[in-house]
Amino acid sequence: MGSSGSRLGQSVCSQFLPEEQAEVDRLFDALSPEKSSSASPRSFSLKALESHIGEALPPEMVARLYDGMRRVDLRRPAEGPSESVSQEQFTVSMSHLLKGSSREKSFMILKMISSTDGPVKAQEVQKFTEDLVGSLVHVLSHRQELRGWAQKSAPGAPSRVQALAEQLLSEVKFADGEKLLGPEQLDYDCDPAVIEDWVFRAHLVATFLSVVIHRGFGLHWPLDLSTLVPERQVDQGQEFESVLDLLSVIYVNSHLPREQQHRWHLLFSSELHGHSFAQLCGRVPHRGPCLLLLEDLDGHVFGGFASCSWEIKPQFQGDNRCFLFSISPSMAVHTCTGYNNHYMYLNHGQQTIPNGLGMGGQHHYFGLWIDVDFGKGHSKAKPTCTTYNSPQLSAQEDFRFEKMEVWAVGDASHSKLAKSHKSILDADPEARALLEISGRGRHSEGFRQAPDQE
Repeated sequence: MGSSGSRLGQSVCSQFLPEEQAEVDRLFDALSPEKSSSASPRSFSLKALESHIGEALPPEMVARLYDGMRRVDLRRPAEGPSESVSQEQFTVSMSHLLKGSSREKSFMILKMISSTDGPVKAQEVQKFTEDLVGSLVHVLSHRQELRGWAQKSAPGAPSRVQALAEQLLSEVKFADGEKLLGPEQLDYDCDPAVIEDWVFRAHLVATFLSVVIHRGFGLHWPLDLSTLVPERQVDQGQEFESVLDLLSVIYVNSHLPREQQHRWHLLFSSELHGHSFAQLCGRVPHRGPCLLLLEDLDGHVFGGFASCSWEIKPQFQGDNRCFLFSISPSMAVHTCTGYNNHYMYLNHGQQTIPNGLGMGGQHHYFGLWIDVDFGKGHSKAKPTCTTYNSPQLSAQEDFRFEKMEVWAVGDASHSKLAKSHKSILDADPEARALLEISGRGRHSEGFRQAPDQE
C-alpha cells in the first residue's frame, strides 16, 4: 500500500511545470522548517498554515484546506487522517486543486467537507459553497484585486454570498436527476459521482477554488483574473455607487462571451445622467454590446445583455446571444428559447407603436420593458417570457425604478457613434422631430463627410 501511495504522489507531481513544482516545494519548506528524520518525515500543522496564510483567507477556509490535505490517504487508509500534512499529501492536494480534473477536484472538496469516505449531506455542500464564495471575496479584497468594484450587501435581502452559493448549488443534480432547488432537499445525500458532476457543470466552483488557492497562498505563477473580474471603467468625475457588487459582477460576467469579459465601461447611469429616456437614447446606441440593469423600488435587481449595438428603430434587433438575468433576491440567467427573435427593441418618437426599450416577449408584453416615461416599466411573464423563458424579474409586474445603469462590455470604442457617421439628430429622434415640425430641414445632411474607403 505504501508503494502505491508513493507512486500516486510521483504521478501527481508531473502535472506541475518544473517552475511550478519548485514553488510548491519552496512553499512546503516554508510551512515545515523543521528537519526530518527517517522516523519522522517533515510535515506541517494547522498552526503553521494559519501563520503562513495570515489574514489572506477566513479561518474556516484555512481549516477546511488543512483538513482536506491531511485526509488524503496515501499510505494508511485504515488508520484515518494523519495528524499533520506531509509533503506528499501537500503536493497531491495542490495538484488536485490547481491542475486536477473534475474528479480530482471533487475528491478534494469531499475531503474538505467530511472525514468519512461516504456520501455527504447537501446541507454540508451548501456550507462549503458559502465558505468558498465568501473566501473568494475575502482574498480578492485582501490582495486589493477588486478592479474598481465594491463589496456590499443589499439591505433586507439575503447576502450576495448566499445568493451566489444558492445559484451554484442549483446545479447539483442527484442520482435520480432531481436538482437541488429548495431547503427540503438539503438532507439528501450527495455521493462522489454527484459532486464530480456538479464540479464539471458548475465551472465557477473550480475557478473559485483556483483563485482562493493562488491568492491565499500567495503563489507567484501567473493567474489571469481579467475574465473573472472585469475592469470597472467610468469617465473622469463620474464616480458613483453601482447597484452591483463584486459577486454579482462576477456572476453576470461569467455568462458573457469570453472576448467581452475583461472590461466594463459605464455608458449611462440615472444617478449621473438624470431620469431621462432622451439621455439614455443619446448615450447608449452604437456603442457595441452592453449590459443594462436596474433596481426597482422593491429592491429587485435585474437586467439584460444586448449582444449587439442598440439602434433606435421600430423593429426588433439583436441575436440569440442576448439574455435576461436577475441578481436580487436571487441570481439567475435566462437564455434564448428559439421561440422568436424578439431579443432587443429600442424605439423613440413614434406614434403608432410602443416607445421605450424592451427585451423579449412582444409589444406591450415584454420580459423587460423600460418605458419612454422614464422610471416606469414592466416585466410580464405568464408563466415565462417566450423569448428567454424568464419569470417575472421585478417584484411587481408593472414596476417603478430610480436606479438604472448601462455598461458597454469588452473593447467597444468610445467613438463608435462618430465612426458610424451619424449626427446627433440620428441619436436623438426628439430633436429631429422638433426640427421637422418647425419646417427646418436637416441642413447638416448635405455636409457629412463621405465614409472612409476601407
